[in-house]
Amino acid sequence: MKEKAELVFIPSPSVGHLVSLIVFAKRLLLLDRDNAAGSNNSFSITVLVMQEHTSDNDAHIKSLAGAGATADMDPPPRDYFKSPEKFITEYVDSHKDCIKEAIIEHVLNNNVKIAGLVLDFFCSSMIDTANELGVPSYVFFTSGAAFLGFVLHLPTRGGEEFEESETDSADIFTYANPVPYRVLPSLCFNKHGGFSAFENFGRRFKETKGIIVNTFEELESHAVEYLMKCDGVPPVYSVGPMIDLHGDIHARPGGGGTQGDEIIRWLDDQPASSVVFLCFGSMGSFGEEQIQEIASGLEKSGVRFLWSLRKPPPKDRPEMPGEYTCVEDILPRGFQERSKGRGMICGWAPQKEVLAHSAIGGFVSHCGWNSILESVWFGVPIVTWPIYAEQQINAFQMVRDLGLAVELRLDYRRGTENHVLADELARAVGCVMDGDSEVRKRVKEVSEKARLALRDGGSSYAATGRLIEDLFGSVS
Repeated sequence: MKEKAELVFIPSPSVGHLVSLIVFAKRLLLLDRDNAAGSNNSFSITVLVMQEHTSDNDAHIKSLAGAGATADMDPPPRDYFKSPEKFITEYVDSHKDCIKEAIIEHVLNNNVKIAGLVLDFFCSSMIDTANELGVPSYVFFTSGAAFLGFVLHLPTRGGEEFEESETDSADIFTYANPVPYRVLPSLCFNKHGGFSAFENFGRRFKETKGIIVNTFEELESHAVEYLMKCDGVPPVYSVGPMIDLHGDIHARPGGGGTQGDEIIRWLDDQPASSVVFLCFGSMGSFGEEQIQEIASGLEKSGVRFLWSLRKPPPKDRPEMPGEYTCVEDILPRGFQERSKGRGMICGWAPQKEVLAHSAIGGFVSHCGWNSILESVWFGVPIVTWPIYAEQQINAFQMVRDLGLAVELRLDYRRGTENHVLADELARAVGCVMDGDSEVRKRVKEVSEKARLALRDGGSSYAATGRLIEDLFGSVS
């Protein structure tokens, strides 16, 4: 009989990262229980959450009741807008001592062995904590395998940031095609700590015992195959897609399920695959000029639409978008009357439930990795409208490498004055809603492969099993 051990999961304080890590923790426990052919797990999991005091994060953390302890304190003041990546990294670093104390108090004092620390990639500095405690560390990478390869590539540049260019491209071996500089994440050009933060991630990942990636081999076969045979890279476990299909982790922050119910009722009245869904993630919002272009583009397309329209936060505050009290004031005159019965404008939308609905035929998306996985899972093709973080390179991969999306823009960035025009949007929406398109057929095929990957005998199921074996080897 195996001695019971403990895993300690440390997510970064971001809902987008927290959700996939918690889903993975639950799946890991479920698979272990199934393999044990009984009701008891051979290990347990403690989740230590660095909680920011916002209503958005509070709601999600409450949904994780019983998952573990909370390192509960306000973030230190930093110059956020110069480099969000540096801000998050320094915020995590400031918690190293209290995280170590929490592990000693909540785990080691209970006389159980620690099989390992599973760290969100923003928490790479806590590899030091694992070393001090004498336990192995694993990175949980919340984006895809191709972008993991890109991060691992950064230390080869010798500390040199990229220079913005419309013509240059980089050969990143986890991408099938050369990657234009114009679609590289903004952090690549950031001289205020953004580039150096990710360069350090790429260096430190190689010190771990394994890298767990929220992807599946059939989606990113080129990238996964390269990483598996790359010298100096720890074992890579492709365990995705990590999507919360059953819980309420994606419930609207602060409650407010009524609007979600109204959205689903409206979709129930629409024909199958007839509605394009526009939603730009938890931080996605636009100014009035761009909103006017979106409305005109939807009108020109003639397609039924569900548009999640959010109010931008103040420019000097890193807050989530809010809700409009009167959208008529920012839309073209008469737009709502002309689109009555054909379109619905909402604020927050339950993205997962919307994408699962049979009425949805296309998804205009910011190309965050969680949204990409959800679109693939539900077989809904994407129109690419990246905004920030690694979304530009995700959009490039989806269009050029994988053929799973329709290109609207690949290099759009938040704050740009280069607006997406109505005609551009109408064209892209028309393409994605074509029921006979190759993109639609391809997405349906990959959707089925995503489901198979998680089943017994599937690639992600097998990768998770190998990880469990490695964890127990560490305990032994």
